[in-house]
This record gives sequence, C-alpha cells and structure tokens, in this order.
Amino acid sequence: MTQSDLIAKHRADLVKQIAKESGFEFCGISKAEQLQEEARHLEQWLNKNMHGQMGYMANHFDKRIDPRQLVPGAKSVISLLLNYYPEIKQTADAPKISMYAYGDDYHTVIKNKLFEMLERMRVSMGEIGGRVFVDSAPVMDKAWAKRSGLGWIGKNSNLITKQQGSYFFIAELILDVELAADGPIKDYCGSCTRCIDACPTDAIVSSHVVDGSKCISYFTIELKDQLPNSIQSHLDDWMFGCDVCQQVCPWNRFSKPHHTSELKAKAEVLNWDRKTWNELTEEVFSTVFNSSALKRKGFDGIKQTLALLSKKD
Repeated sequence: MTQSDLIAKHRADLVKQIAKESGFEFCGISKAEQLQEEARHLEQWLNKNMHGQMGYMANHFDKRIDPRQLVPGAKSVISLLLNYYPEIKQTADAPKISMYAYGDDYHTVIKNKLFEMLERMRVSMGEIGGRVFVDSAPVMDKAWAKRSGLGWIGKNSNLITKQQGSYFFIAELILDVELAADGPIKDYCGSCTRCIDACPTDAIVSSHVVDGSKCISYFTIELKDQLPNSIQSHLDDWMFGCDVCQQVCPWNRFSKPHHTSELKAKAEVLNWDRKTWNELTEEVFSTVFNSSALKRKGFDGIKQTLALLSKKD
C-alpha cells in the first residue's frame, strides 16, 4: 500500500467515525466518476415517461450522472444513511402518512448534520472543497449508496440494508479529497416478489423498475393537478406518501426505532383521528406542520386528498 493509499484510508476511517458521531447509522464511500450503467437505465425510464409530472427528474441529466459536474475536482462521494423508523406508529383510525414524514422535514435535519460533518472534517484534514446533498440537487443517491456497499437496490427500487432494512434517508457529501472507496455488496432479494405483489397501483412494473407516475406517493405528494377519481379506489387510505412496498419487505423485520429527536413523530400525527383531519383548517395546518414535510403538498393538496379518501366512507 502506497503512502497516498494509507492517507486515503486514514481519512476514510476518520470520515466514518465523524459520521457515526453525527448520528448517521451507516457511511460508505465511492470514487467520484460517471454513472454509466445507471445513466442508461435513467434514460430509458425517462423515455417511457415514468416520471410523470416530475419534470425535475429529466433536468440536468449530465450533472445527475456525474458528480464532477456538480463539484469541480470531485474525487469522492460519501453516502450516509439516517434511520427514520418510528418507535410509535399512527392510530389505525386515521388517513395514513408515510413514516418518513412523522417528524420535522428531513431536509433541514440532515443538512444541519452534514454541514457539521464537513466542518469537523476540515478541522481534522485541512481545507476541503465540496457540497452537501439531501434531495436538493440532481444526485442519484440510491446508486451511490449501492456503490459504496451500504446495501442493494430492491425490486421496489429502494435501498435495502441487511442490518436494518430500508427505512432510511440517504444523503451525500461530494468532496475534492481522495478517500479510500468501499465496494458494492450482492443483491439479497432472491426470488421474493412481495413488494411487487402488494403494490396497490401496480406501480412496480417489473423487478427494480417503478413507474413513478403510478405510485401512490406520486399522487399524494408530487401531482399538482386534481387527483383523478379513478385513483380513489387504489389509494388504500394513504393521505401523504405510501409505505406498502416497505411494510411487506422481509428485510424490514430488522428495522429498529431511530434516536433522532427532530424526527420524533408529532403528537398530532400519532393521535389525530379521521374526523380531526377532515375538519383541519389552514391556520391549524400552518401552525402544526410548519416544519413538516407535509408542507410539500400544502394545505389545499392535503384537503383534496382527504376529500377523495372520504368518498369511500
């Protein structure tokens, strides 16, 4: 091992220690280079219009497949996983909310952790150029997490870890410093098709391919138009997001409750019943969910979904 290799390994070990101390469960490292195979798959997915109205997925294609386009001189991609599996779940008599949105908006929570990490790395390793990413730029986060050995991409297109399943946020630090890279692990889905079989809208059109324009999360979060009445019978009572393909995944029997205070479920999320949600006012929504991911859909969007769900009653 050369002197430069030893330095890269020492730095990588230091990064992983800082990541752990910052609250991230897992940290992996990849060499910053073009994602050639992933680029082909993304192009095919876009050409089939599986992104629906998510136009941003087609923007900045070159940057999306090459981190060096985002950070000039980039040499390493650090992938990080933050657990969001809750200790307590919603009451059964309420419109369903994806568990990632139980607490404060993860974008803010994770960015604060990433900036703290970057500052600590600069103290330990000297001047480092780079950027932090949490769904805030065209970065193929699952592809990088897979490359760094944190897990594999399941048939539901989610990253799955052997240790704790798939209830994780993924974030990245793209840096201009050389770090010892990790390698990918094998796919452990085997012949299981539970996620494909359970999807209420048949959005998982084939193994590892999800038609985003059919996904319940797309309808309840991303879609800006009026929700089509035809989707009402398939919403499965989901008001914001959908966790079905993760709920049925055998690997999620290993999920453990998170310990991030900012992600702790809001009391209203856990305790409000259907009647309370249906009587929700804009003033209360703005007050209670001011720091929540539910703001993405907005009050009007949430009420529109609630109205569609109430039609089945």
